[in-house]
Amino acid sequence: MNGNDKKAKIPEVPKVGSAGNLLSSIAPPSQLPNFVTSLPVAPSSEPQNNAPPVNVTQPAPIPVQPVMVQQKDDAPNSPEKFSPAIPPIKGEPTLSIRSPEDSQATQSPESLPASTPEVDKLGDIMPGSGLFTWMKGAVTSGGILQRVAEKAKSSVDSMITTLDPQMKEYLKNGGDIYIVVASDKETKISPIREAFQGVFGKATVVGFPAQSDVTAEQPVGYAAAYAAAKQRIAHLRSTRSELNNNIPVIAVEGFLQETVSDRWFDISLLVLSQPSLGIELQLQSQSTPVPGAAVAAASAATTEQYEHSQTGYSVTIGSIMAASLQVHHSEWQEAATGVSRRDLLLLAAKSLAGSYKKLLAVSAAET
Repeated sequence: MNGNDKKAKIPEVPKVGSAGNLLSSIAPPSQLPNFVTSLPVAPSSEPQNNAPPVNVTQPAPIPVQPVMVQQKDDAPNSPEKFSPAIPPIKGEPTLSIRSPEDSQATQSPESLPASTPEVDKLGDIMPGSGLFTWMKGAVTSGGILQRVAEKAKSSVDSMITTLDPQMKEYLKNGGDIYIVVASDKETKISPIREAFQGVFGKATVVGFPAQSDVTAEQPVGYAAAYAAAKQRIAHLRSTRSELNNNIPVIAVEGFLQETVSDRWFDISLLVLSQPSLGIELQLQSQSTPVPGAAVAAASAATTEQYEHSQTGYSVTIGSIMAASLQVHHSEWQEAATGVSRRDLLLLAAKSLAGSYKKLLAVSAAET
């Protein structure tokens, strides 16, 4: 063996034929990996790229157990049922959420059940369904918007009267009640106006001067005070033609009353007269004690020639008490007891207004 034979023989490079290539001479694997376990893979009937057919082993079928599917009506906790946070109004139908395909087959308005008038606490505000029904209930009598408006008006009125207390009389001026006071003194008109406006809500109260010439300047006793009050009312009706018998007129007359020996009190008598309805009310105010020395001074100032000496004195007790206390004659009650005459007349006028209101209700019921 020569040296050339000892060398390793180099394998010959295979020749590439016209009918194939290098990969075509390599046989494919006997079986391809299968990554799908749930579905069977159908073997290909024709080889691709002139490759020989591949034998694919089909996996064993997975047994499937039948599952019972409940209908929508049988499922109490169906996910399609919508449970809002706020429960619907009683009587309103509850609709489930439908898919776009089911929305085409919605029920007609005629097939929906009619809503019942029974409502809960929200029914006072929303008696029906819908925005327009709610707005209708809100603006009607007793609705929420009306209550808000009344509350706002009350707050504004309270602020105005706090800044200017005299504006209270003008804010409540008007209404169906028209009262005339037989006096032009504001100490008599103001408490009567406030009393009637408080009882009736709104009232117009005006005053005109009226004199009494049938009794003494300072009446003594209830009978003299009543006669003086009646004379003031008659004088006012005779001098003012616009005051017919249907307009109530109130007269205020102060008088002295001796309850026991040498125990004197100053009292105001209020008389309301409305002849068209046959109404005449008489009411007395709270009394204010008067010292016996003041009454003795008034008696001494009245002469025997005074024409009305039988009904009282020629000078008022207010002028004597004002001179003694060094105050205005309309302020002596407050200076003596701490309660002003206006407050005394206000309480009496409230009782008078309440009694008059009840008589009007009885008269309206009879007619």
